[in-house]
Amino acid sequence: MRIILVTGPGGAGRTTVAAATALAEARAGRRVLLVSEDAGPGLAADGLSVLRPDPAADFRHEFLALQARSRTALDLLGAAPFEDAELTELPGSRQFALLRALRDAAQGEHDLAVVDLPPLPEALALLALPEQLRRYLRRLLPPERQAARALRPMLAQLAGVPMPAQWLYETTARWETELAAAQAVTDAPTTSVRLVLEPGPAAVRALRTARLGLALQGLALDAVVANRLLPADSEDPWLAGLTAQQHRHLAELRTAAGVVHELPHLGRDPRGAEDLALLAPAPPAAPAPAPGPEVEDRREEDGVLVWHIPLPGAVKEELALVRRGDELLLTVGPFRRHLPLPPALRRCTVTGAGLVEGDLRVRFTPDPGLWPRTP
Repeated sequence: MRIILVTGPGGAGRTTVAAATALAEARAGRRVLLVSEDAGPGLAADGLSVLRPDPAADFRHEFLALQARSRTALDLLGAAPFEDAELTELPGSRQFALLRALRDAAQGEHDLAVVDLPPLPEALALLALPEQLRRYLRRLLPPERQAARALRPMLAQLAGVPMPAQWLYETTARWETELAAAQAVTDAPTTSVRLVLEPGPAAVRALRTARLGLALQGLALDAVVANRLLPADSEDPWLAGLTAQQHRHLAELRTAAGVVHELPHLGRDPRGAEDLALLAPAPPAAPAPAPGPEVEDRREEDGVLVWHIPLPGAVKEELALVRRGDELLLTVGPFRRHLPLPPALRRCTVTGAGLVEGDLRVRFTPDPGLWPRTP
């Protein structure tokens, strides 16, 4: 199933574009699911379903389930359990509800899912969240340690310290499964991102931020949408001045992005399906696969290996690399990712790095004994 993730700076119209895209595809005969907290009324169409994540309900369900599994320990502590009616969602609930909705969308019987993501900075953090949390879980509760769960009572007596309870491992395994499912959706080659921008002074900067953040996660940007374009033929001097300024920024955006899908300003907020029909971008093409890290073997140069990591828009001054065991911690501006080293690089030493036209090239020298060096 094809999945389009729609995001953009706050106020750029990403929710409207997501709804318009879903409606147009449904009218074209496809089975479409729109995932959006803020989808308004008037989206009735054959083949179109709407899934509205409910962070408050999702948080209450998960909290009460965790409380039920911990009942024995809570009773020993004399804790008073919470009831459904007194629970209020905590910060972060929205992100987890959206990840579950993304997982559920991929499991449905639709041809296309259009997902209305939060504003750009929050969306980039959300897309990185499953991988980050899975890494934390593996470090704190390694799965291989569960093999010794039958020995925990004896180990607790010998060590004199309490051992993790079975429910903790079961909960961790369930979280790992859910996070892996959400990450599989974002990592799928049929998933891409659509960026909605309103041409202005910050548009090109937002495009650069999006490209960089998505490249670090291995996600493809399938389209850039310039929203709310003012009419170019107005005789009103005041409006003509605004239009000229907007079109200057649009020209900059075209130079930076190449192809830009342009949507008109309706002069009002969209009202129902007919207005949305005027705001649908071009039909989604098959997403080009995002280039991933690639190792180049250069044994003729004294066994050097070069790891190519695509980072379009990266600036050398914003880059930082740290080798930590079998991982490379890569920081690019506000973004950070732990990249597991390919097997060929785990017995190598980092000997340099350089950035060439958006391609980060990290040089590795094999440790002695890995293979014979050329004379």
